Amino acid sequence: MVSPWLTAWAGWMFRGPIGGLVGYGLGVLYNALKASQKTPQPEPRQRKKFDYVTSLVVLIAAMMKADGRVTRSELAVVKEFFREHLTPWVDQVALKMLKELLTKDIPVGPVCRQIANEVNYSQRLLLLHMLYKIAHADGVFHPAEKRLLERMAKDMGIKPEDARSIAAMFAPISDANADYTILEIAPDASDEEVRKAYRRMSMKHHPDKVAHLGPELQKSATEKFQQINAAYERIKRVRRAS
Repeated sequence: MVSPWLTAWAGWMFRGPIGGLVGYGLGVLYNALKASQKTPQPEPRQRKKFDYVTSLVVLIAAMMKADGRVTRSELAVVKEFFREHLTPWVDQVALKMLKELLTKDIPVGPVCRQIANEVNYSQRLLLLHMLYKIAHADGVFHPAEKRLLERMAKDMGIKPEDARSIAAMFAPISDANADYTILEIAPDASDEEVRKAYRRMSMKHHPDKVAHLGPELQKSATEKFQQINAAYERIKRVRRAS
């Protein structure tokens, strides 16, 4: 067995905060593989995906700690999310990483800024969408979670209008302007402006932009894409009825 914190230190020395997290994750991964007698598959494509999952896990841990306590319901939500969006046994590795990270101080700002430098924009949008989904999944969206997600979006270099768009995908049904915010337009936009906005957002959030992350994570991108389609259809329906 190896110490994940030894690999974390080595990773930090070479690649900063993300390297430390990836190093920790690789230590956990190595131990999990050894315990299950699986053989590591150190392909570059798999390594990049693992780096991405590690970034997601650390941001989830920071968000879960935002209100000062971690509840069983939050942990159950995250476990279900991992089962749905990660391959078998990788979700267990992610869960082990998460439980350890929940006991540590997480340098959220440096981590997010390194993500901004090393992860492409489409992948960052997907990260933010998944974090919002998890934050809302237990039915309680704490103000501290909202503040942290807004800070993460800024530090990851996500444009304010894109951050508002993703946040609006999880807005209460009573928010009459949420669909327009999702499409990044004003409620008084013309029908042609609505159509143009929908085409622009469809291109920006198309699931194919993150296909290289694998079908499990692409599933989350598809959900985001469907939320854009649904917002557009609701706007059209309301305008036809008025």
